[in-house]
Amino acid sequence: MIQEIIISTINKDGSVHIAPMGIREQNNKIVISPFKPSSTHENIKRNKTATINRVDDVRIFAGCLTGHKDWEVIATEKIKGYRLVAALSHIELELSSYEDNEARPCFYCTSVYEATHYPFKGFNRAQAAVIELAILVSRLDMLPREKIEQEIEYLSIAIEKTAGRNERIAWEWLMEKIETYRESAQDKSA
Repeated sequence: MIQEIIISTINKDGSVHIAPMGIREQNNKIVISPFKPSSTHENIKRNKTATINRVDDVRIFAGCLTGHKDWEVIATEKIKGYRLVAALSHIELELSSYEDNEARPCFYCTSVYEATHYPFKGFNRAQAAVIELAILVSRLDMLPREKIEQEIEYLSIAIEKTAGRNERIAWEWLMEKIETYRESAQDKSA
């Protein structure tokens, strides 16, 4: 099972990098498989730590992909790192082992500290739709345009029926990113 989370790592200059990521568990380890090249990959490889942030504010997922990254962070408890203040819970990780791969290497990490900060009340359909759209946006170069359009059409139903303010903001950010991508693709083909 893949869990969609926000991962925070430390950049070479000491700043915090946050990114949406699908993680999984295997043999009591948390497996993180970022694409290469990526800041997340380089930061975990260099620092050998990462923080999993479980959030229900889907603007954070959308913001990571659209340049809206000014989310408040606080220092972690056991590792040199940071977590999102908005995190419902977080897990501090240390790298146990690394399996290289040309496209998506695997970092096998051990939990050294975990805390719950707020209760999780569940996602509504609009929040799930925003997360799905964020995944599509992260793969615009990999997916056929028709697939993206079909998914947007279906996901927009949940936005229309169940979205609150945060979900509408996140949806708008992602749709702006898609529109910018479309315009860029049209310019290249012209």
